[in-house]
Amino acid sequence: MASEKVETVIAGNYLEMERGEGDSNSAKSKFSKLFWHGGSVYDAWFSCASNQVAQVLLTLPYSFSQLGMISGIIFQLFYGLMGSWTAYLISVLYVEYRTRKEREKVDFRNHVIQWFEVLDGLLGKHWRNVGLFFNCTFLLFGSVIQLIACASNIYYINDNLDKRTWTYIFGACCATTVFIPSFHNYRIWSFLGLMMTSYTAWYLTIASLVHGQVEGVKHSGPTTLVLYFTGATNILYTFGGHAVTVEIMHAMWKPQKFKLIYLIATLYVLTLTLPSASAVYWAFGDLLLTHANALSLLPRTGFRDTAVILMLIHQFITFGFACTPLYFVWEKCIGVHETKSVFMRALVRLPVVIPIWFLAIIFPFFGPINSTVGSLLVSFTVYIIPALAHMVTFAPAVARENAVERPPSFLGGWAGMYSMNAFVVVWVFVVGFGFGGWASMLNFIHQVDSFGLFTKCYQCPKHKP
Repeated sequence: MASEKVETVIAGNYLEMERGEGDSNSAKSKFSKLFWHGGSVYDAWFSCASNQVAQVLLTLPYSFSQLGMISGIIFQLFYGLMGSWTAYLISVLYVEYRTRKEREKVDFRNHVIQWFEVLDGLLGKHWRNVGLFFNCTFLLFGSVIQLIACASNIYYINDNLDKRTWTYIFGACCATTVFIPSFHNYRIWSFLGLMMTSYTAWYLTIASLVHGQVEGVKHSGPTTLVLYFTGATNILYTFGGHAVTVEIMHAMWKPQKFKLIYLIATLYVLTLTLPSASAVYWAFGDLLLTHANALSLLPRTGFRDTAVILMLIHQFITFGFACTPLYFVWEKCIGVHETKSVFMRALVRLPVVIPIWFLAIIFPFFGPINSTVGSLLVSFTVYIIPALAHMVTFAPAVARENAVERPPSFLGGWAGMYSMNAFVVVWVFVVGFGFGGWASMLNFIHQVDSFGLFTKCYQCPKHKP
């Protein structure tokens, strides 16, 4: 009975809000609904799957060379399930927060709920501040990584310009995401983005198998603990793309239906990442240790150029996914979040892009930067904080009795849920943040020592005179 009431509150409020924007049957309205204005379960699935695997698809073979084949496969499955679990926790906390607020007659019309607001409403300002710091810092560097990836990929089609120059160019291109109002408006982009990564993943798989193993190929990973934990942390980063879960949920007509969406998206993503990473590592082995971008080892063909172009477009989309929550935070800070003027919001969002642009030029280390961000930021943002927040929120007996979302029966009730959360916190803190942070920082410092900050062309082959 309680769940029926919750659904009425959430769905009713949301449908009223959407109807208020116009019920026109004009061709323009139909076109907008088809391509621009999404909010269904399918839209959320495409958004999750498209956002989860972007440029990291090209660095997973690099991680396999650090981990070895068996460990690489095991970590993908393990962190895929763990990421799905914490995304589920975030969805539970969102529904709990929103239901409590809407029972208090709070109106979220023209207001996008974000993760730090959920923490604030359920646990207070200290949790809000910690969540805001980690979430914004992670999304900032997530956007930086997309820019670095753009420059790294386009170089394999056109090497007349160095990667730093390409970063300048793509920084300007990605700045156009300021005109996309919210996650509602990523409907067609999410669908296209997933098609693009699917093509690239299967291109990597088939091209590697057709190419065959290089002469004298070696598969010596893992060789050192530093490389092992660096590779593991990159996979932690891969399945930690749910820092935008709350914003995606808020864009749904019925957010309470999100529960299993991230898990289903992860299962699909595994059908892309496991075959591609395994095939590329099988073909090139230890060569990947010095080639973080898998595309750099495959011969140039029309198929490879197509993969590069599609990944460039997808990285533009993923940049928008990572940056849009930052736009929302900035809008709220300066008091323009609820304005209906798209141009006004776009104008005030532009300053957010500048530090991203600058950081991408300072740290152009495609591959190693993923592991560093994964260990220091992703570990807390989307694993430790959601698990701890869920445990603290439902610690009082009254909160458990009145919970909107009950624990899954197969876990054994609240005891099972708390055990799972405790395991996530301890594992990620010790292995992800502890060992992963140590290894990834050593590797990152090695890249700085080898190439220097502001390097013009990271891992570029030397041109023959």
